[in-house]
Amino acid sequence: MDGSKRNNIKKGTRVQIVLKQDQLSGKLTEGEVETILTNALIHPHGIKVRLVGGMVGRVKQILS
Repeated sequence: MDGSKRNNIKKGTRVQIVLKQDQLSGKLTEGEVETILTNALIHPHGIKVRLVGGMVGRVKQILS
């Protein structure tokens, strides 16, 4: 599913995000959404979220 649409993401959703320091390499980090940080309905680079555990990044793929 597309990580650039806020409607697709809810608290507790399993996602893969790219952290700020991993943007060049494209390395993805998997986790569960704790908080949605982007207020816009759509963001071309992915909706920014905070995962359980505190990591912050943009959603690249929604797993469930």
